Amino acid sequence: MSYTALARKWRPKRFDELTGQEHVLQALSNALATQRVHHAFLFTGTRGVGKTTIARILAKCLNCDTGMTPTPCGTCATCREIDEGRFVDLIEVDAASRTKVEDTRELLENVQYAPTRGRYKVYLIDEVHMLSNNSFNALLKTLEEPPPHVKFLLATTDPQKLPVTVLSRCLQFNLKRLPVSLIAQRMKFILDAENLGYEAPGIRLLAEAADGSMRDGLSLLDQLLAFGGGRVTEEAARAMLATVDRKQVEQLLKLIGGGDAQAVLAFARSLEEWAPDYADMLDEIASLLVQVAMKQALPNYEGDELHPESLLAELAAAISPEDVQLHYQTVILGRRDLAWAPDPRSGFEMTLLRILAFRPGSGEGGRSSGPVSGAGSSAQSSARASTRTTSAVASASASTGASAAPGSWSETLAALELGGAARQLAAHCAYLGREGNVIRLALDPAQSLLKTAALVDKLSQALAKHFGENVKAEVELAQAVVDTPARAEQREVEANLAAARRSIDEDVTVRGFKERFGATVKTDSVKPN
Repeated sequence: MSYTALARKWRPKRFDELTGQEHVLQALSNALATQRVHHAFLFTGTRGVGKTTIARILAKCLNCDTGMTPTPCGTCATCREIDEGRFVDLIEVDAASRTKVEDTRELLENVQYAPTRGRYKVYLIDEVHMLSNNSFNALLKTLEEPPPHVKFLLATTDPQKLPVTVLSRCLQFNLKRLPVSLIAQRMKFILDAENLGYEAPGIRLLAEAADGSMRDGLSLLDQLLAFGGGRVTEEAARAMLATVDRKQVEQLLKLIGGGDAQAVLAFARSLEEWAPDYADMLDEIASLLVQVAMKQALPNYEGDELHPESLLAELAAAISPEDVQLHYQTVILGRRDLAWAPDPRSGFEMTLLRILAFRPGSGEGGRSSGPVSGAGSSAQSSARASTRTTSAVASASASTGASAAPGSWSETLAALELGGAARQLAAHCAYLGREGNVIRLALDPAQSLLKTAALVDKLSQALAKHFGENVKAEVELAQAVVDTPARAEQREVEANLAAARRSIDEDVTVRGFKERFGATVKTDSVKPN
């Protein structure tokens, strides 16, 4: 007995059997129910998303013996013949093999004649963008003024190649790529109906490899059933798709979280015996980091078939949210630059070293080196410890007494672990004094938009950390322009610029050019050193 591929055996025969594309089905169902069916439809979308399938079901809806309906019976002679591909009034054409104008003219010769058996004569032209310009011209007149008994159903993966004159005469429906979850759900339904065993992670891998195409996904499922002896397992799916083992990616990310460069590189080099695709390896790491970030942002996030909640919770606790974001950015940039590396392995290892070398830093937009284990790490750790000790002594000195000296607000601001808009808020404030645990600041009225509860709270936290005690910032709008660190910095910039312009004007060579040639200096182009 001949075997029928799953993609053909389980091809939907009714609208309610289709997966996804609800926006198209709703429009077609309403048109059929109200008997307001356009004469020409254009279905666009990537391969394997249901363009031809929807067109055939629509042809069945138009010609079902029970009447024109969005729910054809599927049992009458017309429905059976359309399902079997032998209905005389459904003319299917592969435009890729019939591109000449003579083929199109021959096809349209019988348009004027009434259908032989059905209610409508339906022309289904697949890959219509392959027709030549002359063929489109021959088709255009019929599309513009078709006989009442004719319907045109056009399908294409590249609608940009169709003439605007053809597009304007069709109702266009863009079929979307199918989500991984829908493809996996359909695969599970088919395997359950076929009484075949499967593992959810294996199904997930196939659904991701399908790249939005249900037909491609079912073809991969057929291939895996042959490869795995009639059973779908994660191990067989990874072997067939040549993807890396999920446990290897998980172990690598755990080592990265520990910050041990020697262990990370040793593990990375041990992967070479498996001959991995390093680009896929980086993709897997990025995918896992996305799941970890989701778990950190949504504590109730349960993960998916490939990333269980217990693993995500462990990694989310081991790696800070800031590190997860920076790791992800580093990985995807490393993935992009892999083609420019001397070889894929060295590009992969360099990406891992970048992950270990950098950590989100404190201060205004800065980044600082992270805790990397290996050669030289002891000296770096000692230097960081010394810096922290010095900061602690300075903080203790600053916190002595009832209040910080007004003249030291710029110095205090420079020492605060603060960045972004919160630092801008602090820079545009002037110090007023301290009352108990409240540090009073006056904000420049021109910068009043910076005064938000979130930014004031960040400033309070930075001050509390700096002084080593529970203090709170209280920001009030000044009644007049106040002298702030930002204004002091602006004055310094303006003074330097004025000095630079004076030095240009006093330069002997410049004065000579002015006197002899009438030259002028473009002061806007002068910048201080």
